[in-house]
Amino acid sequence: MDKQTSIKNITQLLKEQGYIADSSIAMSIYLAMLLQKPLLIEGPAGVGKTEIAKVMSKALNTGLIRLQCYEGLDANQAIYEWNYQRQLLYLKMSEQSKLSIKEKEQTLFSDDFLLERPLLKSIMAEESQVLLIDEIDRADEEFESFFLELLSDWQITIPEVGSRKAKSIPHVIITGNRTRELSEALRRRCLYLWIDYPTFEKELDIVYSKVPNINEELATQICQFMKEVRQLKLEKLPGIAETLDWATALSAMHIEHLDKEIVESTLGVVLKDWQDIREAQMSMSELFEKVGVTLKVN
Repeated sequence: MDKQTSIKNITQLLKEQGYIADSSIAMSIYLAMLLQKPLLIEGPAGVGKTEIAKVMSKALNTGLIRLQCYEGLDANQAIYEWNYQRQLLYLKMSEQSKLSIKEKEQTLFSDDFLLERPLLKSIMAEESQVLLIDEIDRADEEFESFFLELLSDWQITIPEVGSRKAKSIPHVIITGNRTRELSEALRRRCLYLWIDYPTFEKELDIVYSKVPNINEELATQICQFMKEVRQLKLEKLPGIAETLDWATALSAMHIEHLDKEIVESTLGVVLKDWQDIREAQMSMSELFEKVGVTLKVN
């Protein structure tokens, strides 16, 4: 299969799962799979970064292993931990046994008592899984350090039992919102993709894909309105997720076009900060004038 066909197949696979991918997204996924390298995806919140891993999992018919990052994330939550309760129970039950201390220790630190967390689980799977490291910039730099071993050698070191080599190499998707700068060591090991807010045309395609029964005029107005809202000086700009929530809600109410009352009463679906809502309300006339000129709305 030639390169162009492969990329077209990826685009088609994503489209079948409801993900509208442009050429840069399809190429990045293709190269990540071809080179077996992690794909680091950055961009504003709500533009579909996490969704790429989900649709890849469905398209490739494989499992999705997700690690949601947060401040204080450590090896116990990310890599592995020992089942202490089972270990204590085993020690209690083996008190009268004739096993030596060394034999007991070997049993205690065996796979029977090992709890695999996402990173270890992803490389010990028999077939390649999709490993999603979501919002890595929320984790501490310490997490990056032990994550780098996995990316460098596809192995994880467990002090009690030694190194575990990967049975399969996962498709790694790493997302970030740039809340902190990631290390150069991590960036060097990844391919990079930046996803920005979509163009009007792309967002309209996404709405039609996810809300197929929506009124055509309403879908066009929603996407135009969202485009104009993102030009405002807001604390939290709405992403595609908010567009889809709004489109789904209005379509479910059988709304066929936007008007001032509908927009003002449903702004809480689009904007999630009271100051942003106030800013939008103050700019409502200007917003409707811009949308109205484009869409010929009275």
